[in-house]
Amino acid sequence: MPNIIRIAAALLIDPQGRTLLVRKRGTQAFMQPGGKIDAGETPLAALGRELEEELGLRIDAAAAEYLGQFSAPAANEPGFEVQCELYRVDCADAVAPAAEIEEVLWLGTEQQQAPLLAPLTRDLILPLYRRLLNAPR
Repeated sequence: MPNIIRIAAALLIDPQGRTLLVRKRGTQAFMQPGGKIDAGETPLAALGRELEEELGLRIDAAAAEYLGQFSAPAANEPGFEVQCELYRVDCADAVAPAAEIEEVLWLGTEQQQAPLLAPLTRDLILPLYRRLLNAPR
């Protein structure tokens, strides 16, 4: 049984259809914004708290669309698996890296030359993002 880290993350999409990736200070891999779910906290509450702490974003929880649960090896904790509750959040607000976030990056669906990505982002979330954005609305 792997050690599980429960997180809530946002597939944050701007009006141009790009998605936001973040890199934490002292790490190499880019990943979705979000973070660990505290004991007694709902995934959506955790997501709202993390987005505000890390990016200065206040989201409308009612507008966040639940996309499902995804699991992959943790990018920064060897021997751990992240279990992610993923939400789509459409956002036109400016973001600014804060707290432990060192760098933010907007990635478009057509952009193939991506930076180093966390396994969850690379293998599961970005393919889902490309399908969502290329699907007829």
